[in-house]
Amino acid sequence: MNHLQTLIVSAAPAGGSGSTLLKFITDGGVIGYLLILLSVIALVLVVVHAIQIRRSQLIPEDQIEDLQELLARGASQQALDYCLEPANDSFLTRVLAPGLTRFLGSPFGAFEIKTAIEDAGSEQTERLYRSTDALGVIGAIAPLLGLLGTVYGMISAFSTIGSGGGGPTNHEQLAANISLALVTTMQGLVVAIPCVILYSFFRNRIDAIAADAGSRLDSLTMLLESSRAPVPDAGNGPANPGSGAGR
Repeated sequence: MNHLQTLIVSAAPAGGSGSTLLKFITDGGVIGYLLILLSVIALVLVVVHAIQIRRSQLIPEDQIEDLQELLARGASQQALDYCLEPANDSFLTRVLAPGLTRFLGSPFGAFEIKTAIEDAGSEQTERLYRSTDALGVIGAIAPLLGLLGTVYGMISAFSTIGSGGGGPTNHEQLAANISLALVTTMQGLVVAIPCVILYSFFRNRIDAIAADAGSRLDSLTMLLESSRAPVPDAGNGPANPGSGAGR
């Protein structure tokens, strides 16, 4: 029992200095520094996703208004050129452009446009999903790195116990190994939990934006179809029934 009490006293922080952030980072050793590096990468990814995965960025209102105006008057080729301009690159234009290309280039384009838009929408949505995969990977491997540090620390602790000796140096080394085992686990969880939460948040935001874009694209295709609908000639009547009366 006295030996256990000595170990606990040796592992306890002296004067509260062990609770500082710097010591918390350095106590993790090499694995701790790897986890800090992963946390920095995750922070950069979160900032990038927060900027890029937004409605105003993926389906800009000004582009919707411009495309509505073009398609309402049947300028489908101008609408396609608008979508292909690099300055107008967005989720909306990347999905609409294949549909307009199919509409203009195929005799059955009016029937294939929705299929082309759905295929392009699925591809662009998957592309957005893949952009968040790195955040999900960090959330998955951070606890594993923490567990690796825990196993390494426990192995070192048992090696210290097995080496024998009960001097202060031996106790300090054992306390350092136990600290490494516990600190790396905590560091891994501190990195992983926000990453997993934000990964799910961005995936849900992508789903919501894709659904919104789908409804906007349906409205645009309806404008395109209505602009191509034949207009009855009021002067000749609906079916010109008297055209063969004199035969």
